[in-house]
Amino acid sequence: MPQSRRILVATAGLALLLAGCGLPLARSAGTGQPPRGTVTFAQQPASTANYIFPLAPAASFYGSNYGLLQPLLFRPLYWFGNHGAPTLNPGLSLARTPAFSDGGRVATITLKPYRWSDGRPVTARDVQFWINLLTADKANWEAYVPGAFPDNVVRTQVTGPTTLRITFNRRYSPYWLLYNELSQIYPLPSHAWDKTSAGGSVGSYDRTAAGAVRVYDFLDQQSKDLSTWASNPLWKVVDGPWRLASFDPTTGYISFVPNPRYSGPQKPRIAHLDEVPFTSDTAELDALRARSIDYGYLPVQDLAQRRALAALGYRFEPWPYWGISFMAVNFTNPAIGPIFRQLYVRQAMQHLIDQPLYLKRIFAGLGYPTYGPVPLQPRTPFISPQEMDNPYPYSVASARSLLRSHGWAVAVNGLSHCVRAGTGPGRCGPGIREGATLAFTLQYVSGTLAVTQEVEALRSAFLAAGIQLTATSAPFGTVLGNATPCRLPTSHVGCSWDMAYWGTGSWTYEPDYYPTGGEIFGSGAAANSGGYANPTNEANIIATHTEPGLAPLHRYENYLARNLPVLWLPNTYYQLSEVSTRLHGTQPQTSAAYLAPEYWSLGG
Repeated sequence: MPQSRRILVATAGLALLLAGCGLPLARSAGTGQPPRGTVTFAQQPASTANYIFPLAPAASFYGSNYGLLQPLLFRPLYWFGNHGAPTLNPGLSLARTPAFSDGGRVATITLKPYRWSDGRPVTARDVQFWINLLTADKANWEAYVPGAFPDNVVRTQVTGPTTLRITFNRRYSPYWLLYNELSQIYPLPSHAWDKTSAGGSVGSYDRTAAGAVRVYDFLDQQSKDLSTWASNPLWKVVDGPWRLASFDPTTGYISFVPNPRYSGPQKPRIAHLDEVPFTSDTAELDALRARSIDYGYLPVQDLAQRRALAALGYRFEPWPYWGISFMAVNFTNPAIGPIFRQLYVRQAMQHLIDQPLYLKRIFAGLGYPTYGPVPLQPRTPFISPQEMDNPYPYSVASARSLLRSHGWAVAVNGLSHCVRAGTGPGRCGPGIREGATLAFTLQYVSGTLAVTQEVEALRSAFLAAGIQLTATSAPFGTVLGNATPCRLPTSHVGCSWDMAYWGTGSWTYEPDYYPTGGEIFGSGAAANSGGYANPTNEANIIATHTEPGLAPLHRYENYLARNLPVLWLPNTYYQLSEVSTRLHGTQPQTSAAYLAPEYWSLGG
């Protein structure tokens, strides 16, 4: 029995999920023929890549970097995605499934014989290099959670050219360690990147904390210099199946060619991959109609064009992914934070979000609701029975009643205000002054008509309870960068926003695939945009990390489904792909929204 299944199975449901670890690869290893042809892939609007170094800060931790750029060049230590499910794929991982000992306190990692594009081997030292850089600048890592990786690492020992032993500060669930800790690691070419300046020599600077900071700062600045990506020697040393051929920092156009020294089981079968940016859904649809795109997407509002595109030679392939959708609220805003910290206010707002209606009328039924922190699709044993039912179904009457019973004068289609300030039953709550109003600003991602329609529907529904939203749109990176917790007196941006929505698919569980909340809803987590903090939630999260079985995860998700760290919104597919019938090998599309173009081929 494979090691991963022997030590990780804790329940029958989990055993079924992990059975995917023993499945063969979804596709064959290739034909041995030289790569040929060019494939064009359509980027979604306002989401072009802006960071190439695979240790991205919060403002750059999103799909275009982690799905459409970095994994093509740099492979994670462990690859997750097996026949469309968010499970470990041993065949595509750079290392063998880790061996755990001391009850899950020690993980021993053995690398497979992979090589960098310059011919040097991928070594255990390269894994240690990534860990050292992360440790030196962990506050900038979007997946960082105080107390978790790397804080919980006592020692990292290179025990051989291809073996590494990581000792943790306590015994953890091996399943959580593999899916949510070791899954984050990207081996980096220490022999080429362990330097502090472009003209400096390569050393072992990362072995000290001060040296690691200098190396990280250098690589970070090089990554932000978008105009040099294609020419910088740093980014030419890759271990993935592709190399960067060109990048236009103005438009976001990216071109890739095969890495002839890729060591993985599947060598690229196409000669060029071009990722083409678009400023709007309309522009992308026009490109599909002109047949200038091989792999694009159909905007939800244009579903009537599906038959016409089929006649032009496209297959309709909806792309599910392992994620949830929500709208963040700023608990830390000095002015309106006290309002959002009242659970009844969040409950009233959630009652005004008609998820079934939005799915039907805006997203044409091509999606599914979000009732809590665990995705309802793909179906996995992670989903608790309780989370399948909406605890806050659409009800204007319930929303108004909640506000009135807590001291608000509800002005239907107007502006509700607090008339009974203070604490205790029937009062507005601590920190809310008399006369305070339910008027908030909302910034949402631009470029997608369906998202704009959803925001307009929300604004109209909220007005029914006297809640006014002033909505403005901005590019994805702007919205994500602005939505940070307030940290007075230095974080002025984080202290000024009220609500933020970066579109459907607000969070994908990647590189943490076990859907616990430490990296997104844990207190102090880098991705906890609104600064949500709750002691019960903290205890529940810790239990998912340390206790066996699925009961702790179900307890965690059931609590957050009702406590509302964010406002849950309906989730759609990552995209409704339209794929040229001459392009083969695109199925299944990965649930983590990675591209795997090495499997694609062109034919008749």
